[in-house]
Order: sequence, then structure tokens, then C-alpha cells
Amino acid sequence: MIRGGAGKPLLVLHDELGYTGWMTWNEDLAKHRELIIPLQPGFGRTPKLDWIWRHRDLAGFYGNVVRELKLGKVDVLGFSAGGYVAAEMAAANPEMLASLTLVAPMGIKPDEGEIAEMFGVTIGSYLRSTVADSASTTTEFSKIYGGEMTPEQFEMFEDARAESARIGWEPYMFNPSLPELLRGARTINLPTLLVRGDQDRIVPQGCITSYKKALPQAQVVSIKGAGHRPEIEDSAAFFGAVKKFLG
Repeated sequence: MIRGGAGKPLLVLHDELGYTGWMTWNEDLAKHRELIIPLQPGFGRTPKLDWIWRHRDLAGFYGNVVRELKLGKVDVLGFSAGGYVAAEMAAANPEMLASLTLVAPMGIKPDEGEIAEMFGVTIGSYLRSTVADSASTTTEFSKIYGGEMTPEQFEMFEDARAESARIGWEPYMFNPSLPELLRGARTINLPTLLVRGDQDRIVPQGCITSYKKALPQAQVVSIKGAGHRPEIEDSAAFFGAVKKFLG
């Protein structure tokens, strides 16, 4: 588990490729919040938990983390598949959460389009597709993914893809019952922010539309010119939107 910063806790759930390291957006948020970033079981050196079969199970695991750390009502920020898990936490126990921020979230079948399939392409191709323009994007993309991939990096990414396939293959990275479980009086008062880069090639706009139908109180922010990684493609706009929402 990664912890840093000071202030009210913010639980951060990383995406389907794992924790990328401490970036500019982390540093900016850590000036206002204590960031708590658990590492998903089965990723890299983190032991796999055989009882976790679905993202809903993973949400239960993170719910136990919240209780064990005595975080109380906690703000949750989830990226991509981490947003899927955060949404499952909200569906299961919205009273546990103070707010919900979902960045390019998987988890709900889009009204239009499809969530991009990550297993039929090389890891390099998938990584490049997560940003709007890998040739001219931020130095942070190069810091995470640039240059020749080391054997350790390749193994880390393949471990992440294997675990993502195990718990999210069928149906592919969404739960048909999640929209119905999110609707209703228990979640209507949960402050929610939906963030997506308008050039995202992984999660279509239809996912945001579907989430907005399930969580009509949600605010929606579109970050112009960014792809699936707005937190590194335009960290200033991303930080501004999240900071404003969290207050």
C-alpha cells in the first residue's frame, strides 16, 4: 500500500495495469489530502487472492481495507477498472463513502460503442492507445511507459493483464446488474464526479452516459484533448476538476 500527503484521507484505486508511480497529480492532491493507494491483489509482487473472482469481490476486499484502517466515510477516486471497483463499492454500501470520483470508468456497458479489448493486442499497443497522442504527450507518459520495456516491466504488465482477464473477461469489464444496484435512494445523495478525456479510445462516451443515468446527481467533466489518462495528459485540468469537486 502506498500512502502519502496529509489531510482527509482519499482512497485511490489504480487501473487495470496497476500502480504507475507517484505522478504530478499525486503530488498536487497530496498537498490537500492523504492519498491511500492499495495495490490490487495478484498484481506484480502482491499475492493473488483466489476468492476474488469478480470486480464486486474486489470491492468487498477494499471495503474491508476501509474498515481495517478505520477511515470512516471516505472519499474514493478510481481510474478505469479501479473506477469499476469504486462503483461496486458504492452499489454495495454507499453509506461507507463520502464521495465518488470515477475517471474513465469501466463497469457499465456503454449505451453506444464498446470498451476497448486489452487482451487481443500487445501490451505496447494497448499502452499507446491509452493516450490521445503517444508521440507528443507528456513527459510523464514517457516516464511510465517510454523506452524499451524491461523484463520486470513486461512481467508486471502481464501479471496485471492475467488478473484482469481472470476477474473481468466475461462479460468484458462490466457488470450487467451494476446500473440497477446504483440506482435508487441509497446512492442519490452520494456526491459523484465523472471524468473522461474527450479523445478516450478505451472507454467510450457511452459509458459516461450510462453512469449518468444510474447516478443522475453526478457532475460530468470532459477534458479536451486527453485520452484515457487525463491525469497525466493534462494533469492541471484533471487536478483542478478533482480539487474543485472534493472541496
